[in-house]
Amino acid sequence: MGRKLGGELLRLRIAAGRTQTQAAESINATGTKIVKMEQGWVPMRDPDIRVLCEGYGLEDAEVLARLLALAKLDRERRKAKGWWLNASVGKGLVDFVSLEDSATRIRNWQVTLIPGLLQTASYTRAMAVANPAWEDPNEIETDVEVKQKRQRRLMGENPVHLHVVIWEGALRQQIGGPNVMRGQMERLLEVSEYPNVRLQVLPFRTGAHPATAGPFCILSYAEAGALDVVESDTHNDMMWVENDEECAYFGEVFDRLARLSLAPKDSTMLIDSLYKES
Repeated sequence: MGRKLGGELLRLRIAAGRTQTQAAESINATGTKIVKMEQGWVPMRDPDIRVLCEGYGLEDAEVLARLLALAKLDRERRKAKGWWLNASVGKGLVDFVSLEDSATRIRNWQVTLIPGLLQTASYTRAMAVANPAWEDPNEIETDVEVKQKRQRRLMGENPVHLHVVIWEGALRQQIGGPNVMRGQMERLLEVSEYPNVRLQVLPFRTGAHPATAGPFCILSYAEAGALDVVESDTHNDMMWVENDEECAYFGEVFDRLARLSLAPKDSTMLIDSLYKES
């Protein structure tokens, strides 16, 4: 949220033809603070946002209200003491889990793996063991523990609404061997019955589709003014997308994938057949 808010302020400043020095002077701050604000590195006060927006010539009350809502949400998240802060994981994953934990809706497209929120511990462990970056057994078990704790969002009083589209190849690849995959298929069948989970499979026969570039996850929030955030995996890192137009594009791609995929009932039938074959 901080990055999104900072990006909006940066865009407004550039459009107004104002320098960082001029912006800093308007709120009695240093140029360094403006840099940190525009990069989303620090929490932002409502009075500063109002003064900056006034100096940038912003007259749209709805846009200002959205920016203030983003600032409030960002401040609240920075104060949150989530369980993930005590986990020995990288900052990128901490940021992702923090955003995931407060999302009300998640749309996830996966090509080669079962989505993290649906993985069994054995499946996660088998993936970690195969990754050369995970050499310490303790780190592997931490990864397993973190994924299992993340799955709590699927249950409880206010469970997240999860819509996943999985390529058929991810279901057929023998991660960890037949026993692990049998347990994983059983888990998918169990979760598919949750009222807040919609699970679809994109079958081999679909052919070309709009998401061959790789997996991505769209996180959505209920707060007024909160916009979507997209996370896309690269080989060894996470890429964040917080631009409104780009996020909308990912949403369109996901919707098209869902239309091309098997219906939830047919997807469950395919998973059940794989379970019985294993």
